[in-house]
Amino acid sequence: MKIKAFLFSIAAVALVVGLLAGTKVLQIGTLIKKGKATVLPPEVVTTFQAQPQTWESLITAVGSLEAVQGVTVAAEVAGKITTIAFEAGAQVKAGDLLAQQDIAAETAQLRSAEAAAALAGITLERSKKMLATKVVAESNFDAADAERKQALAQADNIRAAIAKKTIRAPFSGRLGIRLVNIGQIVKEAEPIVSLQALDPIFVNFLVPQQQLPQIQIGAPVRITSDGLPAGLVVEGKITAVNPEVDAASRNIRVQATVNNHNELLRPGMFANVAVVLPARVPVLTIPTTAVLYAPYSDSVFIVEDAKAESGQGENAQAGGGKAARQQFVRLGEQRGDFVAVLSGLKPEQTVVSTGVFKLRNGQSVVVDNALAPEFKLAPQPKDS
Repeated sequence: MKIKAFLFSIAAVALVVGLLAGTKVLQIGTLIKKGKATVLPPEVVTTFQAQPQTWESLITAVGSLEAVQGVTVAAEVAGKITTIAFEAGAQVKAGDLLAQQDIAAETAQLRSAEAAAALAGITLERSKKMLATKVVAESNFDAADAERKQALAQADNIRAAIAKKTIRAPFSGRLGIRLVNIGQIVKEAEPIVSLQALDPIFVNFLVPQQQLPQIQIGAPVRITSDGLPAGLVVEGKITAVNPEVDAASRNIRVQATVNNHNELLRPGMFANVAVVLPARVPVLTIPTTAVLYAPYSDSVFIVEDAKAESGQGENAQAGGGKAARQQFVRLGEQRGDFVAVLSGLKPEQTVVSTGVFKLRNGQSVVVDNALAPEFKLAPQPKDS
């Protein structure tokens, strides 16, 4: 009796498990059929036709600005500052007086030396007349001539000392902030003020050695910087190329000269440099917003007739309408709102330009370009 009861229990459990399994199989089958029959609603998208363009060939780099002439004016000798003849930030010309050190002692010595030189000159003239009449020996005339020259040299030496204490601008440029005060005792080589020649100005940058054959003296360059007003581009030319390549980085140093009439560019600023090459490059372009970026490969969605895609995508409608087909592409350089497509796309093919992240391959779409953004090669955002 116990064995029969045990077998009956096993049969009952097996029957229940079978019924449950059958029910689940039927439920899953129904869900699968329902999923296949479900069609996602069309997604509203904006589109853009791939356009062939001709882009300038550029070599881009990040450079640093440097003054054509730049120096910190310093005292040549120790002394007390008695006069400051400049205003901080002023524009000065070469030779303008900047500061004067105390020269009272040198001025007195100069008057004495000039008097001695004048007396030596009179003595020399007298000796010259007497030599003509054979009253004095020629050696006396030579001694008078030597004394005259020594007196003049002594006076010139004192004038040179005064000139060293008279600090003048070595070249034309703009002054910086004053670093000394009247009455201050300055030491030798102590800085007085910074002086920078700002127009024109140098921009130094590095390019890889493989691009050296494309770098030519006189080639045009374009300079942009976040220190300039939005959209302002400053133009210049390459004026020098270093004769050696850096052995550590394999880069070569290039220098360009650019106009800086409004002095917006200052030494020490960084700048984005674009060297404009003579050749232009044909490219196929699409908006950067049309690209679905992924680690394995980038892709775009091409808009085609849904009928052509029937049977290939689960969500494509069999008749009429549009569908988005995912297409993998290889991308090139990006400029402004556009990116170059190297392969995977043909000219005039229509791609989804916005909202690609919410699409699936074969999904039906509705094209509405009423709110399509305007794409530009050189955009200038208003809030930049």
